[in-house]
Amino acid sequence: MKQVRAQQLAEWLADEARPNPVLLDVREPWELELCQLSGSQHIPMHLVPTRCDEIDSGQDIVVICHHGGRSMQVAMFLERKGFGAVYNLMGGVEAWAGEVDPNMRRY
Repeated sequence: MKQVRAQQLAEWLADEARPNPVLLDVREPWELELCQLSGSQHIPMHLVPTRCDEIDSGQDIVVICHHGGRSMQVAMFLERKGFGAVYNLMGGVEAWAGEVDPNMRRY
């Protein structure tokens, strides 16, 4: 599992020459209602084992949570299941709000 910082992810998403990754948000639904990265796919952490077939294993995957802990666990799980390029968003949406999008709601 690789780590990606919020600013690095923002640059990746802005780079038209590089395919966008799957943004897999593993937070709970109530958290998603507060804030989210545009275009993210939502599968709560506890449902990933039963729904991982919905994730495109052929693409890079960036796993997202609030602070980076849950996403790290899910990223490790996906790697064990054979997914290739899996990244953990270090600091989660909290880091994104602090470093990339100051208008994003924080909680």
